[in-house]
Amino acid sequence: MAELSHAARSRLRRQTRLLGTMLALLVTGVTPALASDSLQTTPAKVLFSRMNTPLPMEARSIGSYAKGCLAGAIALPVDGPDWQAMRLSRNRNWGTPELIAFTERLADSAKTLDQWPGLLVGDMGQPRGGPALTGHASHQIGLDVDLWLTPMPKRTLSLDERETMAPRSMVNEKARRIDPSAWTSGQFKLIRRAALDPEVARIFVNPAIKKQLCVSAGGDRGWLNKVRPWWGHTYHFHVRLDCPAGMSTCVPQKAPPPGDGCGAELDAWLQPPKPVKPPTKPVKPPAPPRQIMLSDLPAACREVLLGAPPGIEPQHIVAAGRPVAAALPAEDSPPGVEVENPADTQPTGSLH
Repeated sequence: MAELSHAARSRLRRQTRLLGTMLALLVTGVTPALASDSLQTTPAKVLFSRMNTPLPMEARSIGSYAKGCLAGAIALPVDGPDWQAMRLSRNRNWGTPELIAFTERLADSAKTLDQWPGLLVGDMGQPRGGPALTGHASHQIGLDVDLWLTPMPKRTLSLDERETMAPRSMVNEKARRIDPSAWTSGQFKLIRRAALDPEVARIFVNPAIKKQLCVSAGGDRGWLNKVRPWWGHTYHFHVRLDCPAGMSTCVPQKAPPPGDGCGAELDAWLQPPKPVKPPTKPVKPPAPPRQIMLSDLPAACREVLLGAPPGIEPQHIVAAGRPVAAALPAEDSPPGVEVENPADTQPTGSLH
């Protein structure tokens, strides 16, 4: 056989390397789009937002609400007897089986017991959890859901309406109080019904909404402890479930402070911001917040991200009862534009 030319040998080596790379991708389940990026330099929110399907295995929340991921997610059906999912283009109607069951359970009980027309369901989580490109710092482990305070219409919304329909704000933000033209006893009953569910850890609402709940609750106040004030949340409330029992890979948030949260703590949120004196010298703009990288998440999240796509047998990434490598703080970043990461902290400025 004639000896191969230098060019032919080089071409053969390139083809061999390419074949080896494609075989490695097939075995590991890494998609070419993901493999072309450097996992060390691409923010985790970019990586996880590209995952359009869940990792098909036993459902498991891994890490904390604001720094984690989700294996074995299932999707909330976009239409149910008492709910409709909104903003479908975001592909954020995924969660743990517990979250899906809670949402369906609340939709049924709110309609049956409180005559609420039905739920308009906003963001849950991404197919593999993790940080999102926009809107949230939490919603990462399949245990958070945003529920609109606008009643569900009596008809099925079109796909276009689900993308463009504007929710009704319940708050006069300038006056920092409820808007009586929007708020009804229906919203009060809906939030109370959610708070009474034993699986719910917290509910986040605008401070003006919390104030109205405190006023309307009367002597039935035990559930108010779960309802926490937070920036924004004028048109929806954010429900967070406890870590499922026995799921040691899930890092819980500490319990809310004792009491109904209707006293000085809430009053501090409703105070107008103190005037800020203009600087006498040029002020250097703050550095942008550090992006969360894949290496910042629990080690198992790398395997969730790179796990086998549908059609390829996945490897089991976390054995039942196996803890994550290190405990993570329950909440870790301040509020800001495009960020929603509720925690029990004192207010520092604007509520919207």
